[in-house]
Amino acid sequence: MAAPALLVLFGSQTGTAQDTAQRVGRQAQRRRLKVRVLPLDGYNVADLISESLVVFVCSTTGQGDAPDNMKNFWRFLFRKSLPAGSLSCLDCAVLGLGDSSYPKFNFVAKKLQKRLVQLGAAMLVPVGLADDQHDLGPDAVIDPWLQSFWEKVLVLYPVLSEVEPLRDDEPLPPSYTLHFLDEKTDQNPERTETVPERNWTDPDRPVPSESSPYPARMLSNRRVTDPTHFQDVRLLDFDISGSNIQFSAGDVVLIRPQNSEDDVQRFCQLLRLDPDSRFTLTPNGDAPGRSAPHRSAAAGSGADLCGSDPVPARLPRPCSVRRLVERYLDVAAVPRRSFFELLAAVATSDLERDKLLEFCSPAGQDQLQAYCGRPRRTALEVLADFPLTTAELEPDRLLDLIPEIQPRSFSIASSLKVLPGRLQVLLAVVRYRTKLHRPRIGLCSNWLASLDPEQGEVLVPLWVKRGGLRFPPDRDTPVVLVGPGTGVAPFRAALQERLSEGKTASVLFFGCRSETKDFYFRSEWAAMTAAGKLQLFTAFSRDQEEKVYVQHRVRERAALLWDLMSNKHGCFYIAGNAKQMPAAVRDALQFAFQQEGGVSAQEAEQMLVAMEKTGRLQSETWS
Repeated sequence: MAAPALLVLFGSQTGTAQDTAQRVGRQAQRRRLKVRVLPLDGYNVADLISESLVVFVCSTTGQGDAPDNMKNFWRFLFRKSLPAGSLSCLDCAVLGLGDSSYPKFNFVAKKLQKRLVQLGAAMLVPVGLADDQHDLGPDAVIDPWLQSFWEKVLVLYPVLSEVEPLRDDEPLPPSYTLHFLDEKTDQNPERTETVPERNWTDPDRPVPSESSPYPARMLSNRRVTDPTHFQDVRLLDFDISGSNIQFSAGDVVLIRPQNSEDDVQRFCQLLRLDPDSRFTLTPNGDAPGRSAPHRSAAAGSGADLCGSDPVPARLPRPCSVRRLVERYLDVAAVPRRSFFELLAAVATSDLERDKLLEFCSPAGQDQLQAYCGRPRRTALEVLADFPLTTAELEPDRLLDLIPEIQPRSFSIASSLKVLPGRLQVLLAVVRYRTKLHRPRIGLCSNWLASLDPEQGEVLVPLWVKRGGLRFPPDRDTPVVLVGPGTGVAPFRAALQERLSEGKTASVLFFGCRSETKDFYFRSEWAAMTAAGKLQLFTAFSRDQEEKVYVQHRVRERAALLWDLMSNKHGCFYIAGNAKQMPAAVRDALQFAFQQEGGVSAQEAEQMLVAMEKTGRLQSETWS
């Protein structure tokens, strides 16, 4: 049997599944296989019937949802009209990337594998369920899964055993070649770059999207926690009038951050790059593991390794090094294993190469976690720790080495019905310490917090997408909202929206550390409560000797909750940190059913499951 052509399809929300898919592509290239690596929505799914060997790599987002760049594929694959044996000629494997702290762990991968089998596909290996919570990260599952996959492929295609693979220390060709221009940019380096501009006054303009975000003017950036409180939380207010953006309570706004000027300068110094130099990109068609440039799922477009116009769409032509580093390369991210693999392949220093190879090996994963994963060391810091390799790194390899900055999602904290033409976000500024000297900071939250509209006009490109929470349309259905900390953001939007529509059967459980330091929207809740339009229950965990959390308040109101859920068919919502709170609140609601309804633990659990299936119990959590 002739050697197959391998197709690697990925569904990725944050870039992790894409990185893993590209790793599979590089392994195939080293085995001298012809390979394509594509986002699922960049592939014509109707062609799947003619493929012979496919690897699917997909993550799970939200509460068991498919990533944005595989939603079109997802809808097509689950059409009831597809014949049962339509994929009977396909050999494939499914690798899922998930987080076991979420209830629907790897739900998309499990469901995809089941559907492929229904359509007649042959599974070469059991579905891989990588877990971000594992001590060694997802690679604890990915490594043995890939080994099993390639062993199975060699059995199916013995001809591959006759081909000598490329050595691991032999560098593969880069995906792109950077052609530097002779002249430099002027004092305004972006002025001469070709960047597609959108006429936002055009009445026929499309709705802003990832490929065409709206430059929203920041109206205010106000700290809402007490100055003495350890956590800096901001309420950001944006003007979106004239943007054509529409949203409802429960929707999210997406914002792609930028690297700091300090990090841009440090990166350019390490790699001996002139930030004001300009270049153009040329794709190398034979480069392994290169996927189509990321585009929005709505565009439904993509290109394979030899596709047309595979240059990243967000980079101007020509592009300055400053813009590449500031707005595209995620130098502040914690690098994945592929970063070390690519560095090791080009290293010429024996000492540095040996250490990099150790980090790449299965046996060295605990050391890699200790060096990079647990202390959250950034790509920029790693490059500084390997100065000889970094100094010799060719610019052509930068787009393979460092992934694209991914957009961040935030629950919208306001309603257009109350604040027309405005969009507000409740933002916790991420800053914490590890064993490293420099504090760790969240790229997007710190970038946004640094913007000061009082010093001049600030424009932040953004777009909106539908969120996971949906609220009842009818007037009389009561809602119970449990939102500690910044988890209250979507519920502020919901309460604004409900009150504007005359809906007053609302209960809010809010929790924070201190009544005087981080009680978000306190005056708004007080006004709603005084008007008889909201029942509010609070838990201030540090204001007394014994810690009190929202789940304790839920238990205390068992009778009220039983009446609202059982007799009045209300809806129950949870939003906030995914660690322990959601499960604890769910357990508290189950306790209320048992105590007030007189049902068994099993019956109470069945009631909760039924509520989830009908949308009466919803949650939106994040880690």
